[in-house]
Amino acid sequence: MALIKSISGIRGTIGGKVNDNLTPIDAVKFAAAYGMWLKEQNSTKTLTVVLGRDARISGEMISGLVSNTLVGLGVNVIDLGLSTTPTVEIAVPMESAHGGIIITASHNPKEWNALKLLNEKGEFLNAEEGKKILKIAEKDAFFFADVDDLGTYKKVSGYIDKHIEEVLKLKLVDVKAIKEANFKVVVDAVNSTGGIAIPALLDKLGVACVKLYCEPNGHFPHNPEPLKEHLTDLSELVVKEKADLGIVVDPDVDRLAIVCEDGAMFGEEYTLVACADYVLEQLKGGDTVSNLSSSRALKDVTEKHGGTYTASAVGEVNVVIEMKKTKAVIGGEGNGGIIYPESHYGRDSLVGVALFLSHLAHKKISCKALRGTYPNYFMSKKKIVLTPDIDVDDILNKMAIEYKNEEVNTIDGVKIDFASEWVHLRKSNTEPIIRIYTESLSQEKADKLADRIISEIKTLI
Repeated sequence: MALIKSISGIRGTIGGKVNDNLTPIDAVKFAAAYGMWLKEQNSTKTLTVVLGRDARISGEMISGLVSNTLVGLGVNVIDLGLSTTPTVEIAVPMESAHGGIIITASHNPKEWNALKLLNEKGEFLNAEEGKKILKIAEKDAFFFADVDDLGTYKKVSGYIDKHIEEVLKLKLVDVKAIKEANFKVVVDAVNSTGGIAIPALLDKLGVACVKLYCEPNGHFPHNPEPLKEHLTDLSELVVKEKADLGIVVDPDVDRLAIVCEDGAMFGEEYTLVACADYVLEQLKGGDTVSNLSSSRALKDVTEKHGGTYTASAVGEVNVVIEMKKTKAVIGGEGNGGIIYPESHYGRDSLVGVALFLSHLAHKKISCKALRGTYPNYFMSKKKIVLTPDIDVDDILNKMAIEYKNEEVNTIDGVKIDFASEWVHLRKSNTEPIIRIYTESLSQEKADKLADRIISEIKTLI
C-alpha cells in the first residue's frame, strides 16, 4: 500500500512488495543503513543501540529483524520490549548508548509500522543526518561483521518504571497536591503501551484509574489518532463514571489529549497550552515554542506571563532546535505533544499528564472550568490535491507576495497572520498536495478563511 522514506525514518504498511511496503527486507535494509551511519559517526569499536516498540501486531516481527540486523553489523542491542517513544528516548542516555530505534507508526492504523531513529542524546535525527542514512540505504552500502565481531543482544525490563520515577522527581510535578485532589480518571490507551505506562503513573500519583482499552495487544478498537470523532467511548465512560477527566494517548504515548468531566474535548491543541500555563505560572515567566500550525493560544498564554513565544517549522526536531536556541522552558506541537526540557527534549505524554494534573490540583477547579480560562480558537484543516506538473513553490511564493502587507512567515511554507486569525500553507513532501490550516474565533470563520484561500490558490493555478 505505501512505503514512505523520509529524514525522520521509514514507515509503511506491512506486507506486499519490497520497496512498495514495509516488508522484512525493507526493515533490514533501513536498520542496516542506520547501523552503518552510527559506525561512521563513532570511532568507538563497540556501539550500543536501545530498541523499543509499541504494541502493534507487527512490532515483535519488525523488532526481531531490526535487532538481528544490528547484531550482524557488530552493534550491541539493548531491547526494552514493549515501551513508549519517550521511554526509549530517556533510556538512550541512561544506558550511555550511541542511538536508539523505536518501532512504532505513532497514530497510524494497525497495518502501519515504522522505524523512528534517535541520536546519542535520545533525540530525533536532524535533516542532514536523515539524508545520509537514506543515501546509505539507496546504495546498499553495508558491511557486516565477522563471526567473532558480532554484536550482543540483551533484553532489559523495568524502563517504564524508571521513566515514571524520573517524571515524579520533576520539581513542578506536585505529587502531594495531586494525591490530595482525589482525582478519578478514565484512560483510553488504544490497546497499546500507554495501557502499561499511564495507569502505572496514575497509581503513583494516587489517582483512581478506570481503564478503557488498556490491554497492550495491538488490536486498536478505534482509529488511534486522538481526535474527537474517535473518542466517543471515552467521552461516554467519563460521564458514566463521574470521573474528573479522561486521558487518551496514541499508540507510542507521545501525544496526549484530555476529555472534560462532561465528555467534551478539552482540545488537543490546548493540552500544551494548559501545561505551559502551569509551568510559566510556577516559574514566573519563561519562553515557549511550538510549530507554525499550532494554536495561537500558546502565544497568548506565554505573553500573559511575560514570556516570548517563537514559532518553528513543523516537525518535532524543528521545535527542539528552536527550543534550544531560545532556551524555552516548555514547548511542543499542537497535536498534544508536550516537550519539557527539564525532563528531556522529546514529546512525552507521561510528563504531560503529571504537569496537567498538577495544574488542575493547584487551580482547584474542574477540567471544564480550566478550559474556560483560555481563549477560544477554532481550527480548520483542509488540502488541495494538485497535478504533479504544478509548481507548488511558485504558488506559495505568489501567496506570500499577495499578502505582503500582513505578517508573513516563510520558514515552512507560508503562514499569514491576520489580526484575529491565521492561515498556514504547506506542501506535502510525499504527494502533490498543499495543506491548508487555519485558525479563527469560530469554526465557521476558520472554515470560511480556508475556503477563501483555496479559491485564491485555484485562481492562481
